[in-house]
Amino acid sequence: MPEALFLSQLSATLFMTGLIWFVQIVHYPLFDDVLSHATPTRFGSYAIRHGNRTSYVVFPPMFVELVTAFAALLPSLRPTFVTQTQAIASAALVLLLWLSTGLLQVPLHTALAKSPTPRLIQRLVLSNWLRTLTWTARAALLLYSLHKVL
Repeated sequence: MPEALFLSQLSATLFMTGLIWFVQIVHYPLFDDVLSHATPTRFGSYAIRHGNRTSYVVFPPMFVELVTAFAALLPSLRPTFVTQTQAIASAALVLLLWLSTGLLQVPLHTALAKSPTPRLIQRLVLSNWLRTLTWTARAALLLYSLHKVL
């Protein structure tokens, strides 16, 4: 069971790491182009549809990460190749991701839906670096743990 939870966590984290890099480098920066070719009302509609569709893609793996990272804090659910310190670091990174998403990115998406500006898009791109680097750190940490048993 601990190994299956670990592999679920690793899979979800690797998926989200790849996705967040795409979002950071390609998707969010293109919001400026979309805004420049749309009325604020039309961009607002786009932003709402974007948020709704994105939720279907990101919520399941983020939830898997949350559950499996916190499960690994319990010694009986943590693989022997993952130290307690690594499990704590992993859970802390997941908590940081959820806080960043809830306190920074979601409010910025909401603001963009109501009154889009290039400045809000810039703030979204800039603030998203926190999630991009955090997911990258999680992936590195989990891959390091896996490396120890290979």
